[in-house]
Amino acid sequence: MKETTIRPRYAETDQMGVIYHGNYFTYFEVARSDYFRQAGYTYKYLESLGVIMPVLECGCKFMKPVLYDESITIRTKCFWNEKIKIKLEYEVLDEAGTLLAKGFTKHTFVSRELKPLRLKELDPKFITLLKETSEVPLCD
Repeated sequence: MKETTIRPRYAETDQMGVIYHGNYFTYFEVARSDYFRQAGYTYKYLESLGVIMPVLECGCKFMKPVLYDESITIRTKCFWNEKIKIKLEYEVLDEAGTLLAKGFTKHTFVSRELKPLRLKELDPKFITLLKETSEVPLCD
């Protein structure tokens, strides 16, 4: 599990003064990139090898609102299988550790030409990173 801290900006709030729900997926993207960076492998480097990770599915459950300028921590866990998918799960917490939201994104691997790639076709260093940093293998 890796942690990323974000301080939401005013422009990310909605008319009710809370963070607009769509912005959580931007926060998840920041946390996902940071997850790989903290593990020593940047998403930018993966893309330089011609590999991209489109989202197959995503979701979020909201428990309590995130407010403007409230420091939040996003805990990210990675799950994988030896086929073509990874799943990242996210927990959004306030400074007191209260769970505000939880979500997930599922990804596959494709070439720039959008040709599906199997994990065995990826950089061996990236596969090692998945094995070493994932919580448990993805079952589905």
